[in-house]
This record gives sequence, structure tokens and C-alpha cells, in this order.
Amino acid sequence: MTWREREAEAAATLRECRATLAARGSTVIREVRGPSSPDIAADMADWRHYPEGEVYDPASHAQYFYHRHPGPTRKRPAPPTEHGHFHLFLRGEGMPAGITPLLMPELAVANAPLPRQSAPLKLGRSDEVCHLVALSVDGRGEPLRLFTTNRWVTGETWYRADDVIRMLDRFRLRGDRPSGLLNRWIGALLRLFQPEIATLLRDRDQAILEQRWRWRGNVLEDPRLEITSSREIDLDARLAAVDQGATDSAAPPGPGSIRGLPRMADGWGA
Repeated sequence: MTWREREAEAAATLRECRATLAARGSTVIREVRGPSSPDIAADMADWRHYPEGEVYDPASHAQYFYHRHPGPTRKRPAPPTEHGHFHLFLRGEGMPAGITPLLMPELAVANAPLPRQSAPLKLGRSDEVCHLVALSVDGRGEPLRLFTTNRWVTGETWYRADDVIRMLDRFRLRGDRPSGLLNRWIGALLRLFQPEIATLLRDRDQAILEQRWRWRGNVLEDPRLEITSSREIDLDARLAAVDQGATDSAAPPGPGSIRGLPRMADGWGA
């Protein structure tokens, strides 16, 4: 299947999901709590992961949860229009063969890590887990932006952007927990915006590289850097562009289009 065909398929799935949500009088926020839950977004507890126990696909080893931050202390990218966001992960058993974590010299130094803001539950056998991207939505469940985070936010295993990009196609959700409709919506959104996510991941690596040179320390555990890249998205505009064959990218960017983090300690210099 070509990229254009995949893009069209994802767009069709998202339209179908929207129509079903409208017919149910539901939103993705309601679906994350279970289709039978009341659609009262305001009563969701800050920091609590929804659904209870998170969502994990034992076949693909994809994992996600939804949460929101306390309003008065929200940091970028969380303006007042954001209700909360989904954090999407892939666990080690689902990663492509040959991918290994990025190691940096400072990671070997024993120090007390920061408390994790958004650490996922350990589900499956592997300790290794990669944060692919976060998806912010408004109170109606409409997507607002995609963003990436520094390692201390989730406590993830750190991989180079090009390796994370290879993982995106592995994020597949089966089953109906908490909602088969929501799982299809998330998967289709990830596929439709895959070129943008690839760019965000490379921007993430560039931000880490630049701050590492400036701060000369363990930037992955530095609270001064929380959001490493962010991009607003407009789903209606993107769906219209797919209809017109006018999207910016004919395919997701391939590896190595911009400079990323070196493997191991190579290239860090003094």
C-alpha cells in the first residue's frame, strides 16, 4: 500500500469515527472513560490515568493513557483550550529488531531522577518503553496539537528519533477496551499525521542536542526542558487536503533528513 493510499484510509477511518461519535452523542473523552460513562469532562481528576489500568495491546505491545494537568499550573503546550492529552507508547516486545537505546555518558552516573509526571504502568514483560508522541485535545475531544516530551516526564527508555519513527507503524490497537471506536480513532490519527510526528521527533532530538551543549549536564533529567517539540494540527484542514490530494508530504520522511542524536557517546565532543 502506498503512502497516499494509507493516508486516504486513515482519513476515511477518522470520518467514520466522527460520524459514529456524533450518532452516539459522544466524544473521545467520554469514550476513554467507557462508552457508558457520562460525558462530563470537567469531573475528570487531574493527573489520573484514564482508563483505569491504561490501555495495552498484548499483540502489538502498544500502550496509551489519557490525563489532564491541574489548570493553574499547566505548562506548554497546554493553553486554556486544552482539556487533556493522550500519551502513546510502544513497549520493548513490539519494537523492530535491532533497535537499541541511546546511551550517553551522564546516564551512567548515579543520581536521583525527577519524579515522573506521566510514567506509564509496566504492562507486558519488557522494562523498555518508548514514548512515541502526545496528542492534546479540547473539551469536545477535537485534536489540537501533537508534542514530544523530555525523558524525565515519562521515565521512558530513550531512542534516537529515526528509531522511534520506525516504531510508529508498530502502534496498533485491537480490542474494545475502553472503546474500540476510540482505539481506531487514535490509530488513524497517528497514521494520518505520521509525517508531522516524524518531524517532531527529529526536532525533539535537536532540542536535546542543543540544550546539552548549553547546559553541559544530563539534559534528559533537567526540569528546565519539559516539552521538546510541539505542533498545532487542524484535522478538518488535513482531511480536506487529503480529498484534494494536496498534503505537503507524499510519504513520511525517511531516516536521516536532519541531524539527530549520535549513537552512544559519539559526536558529543567537549
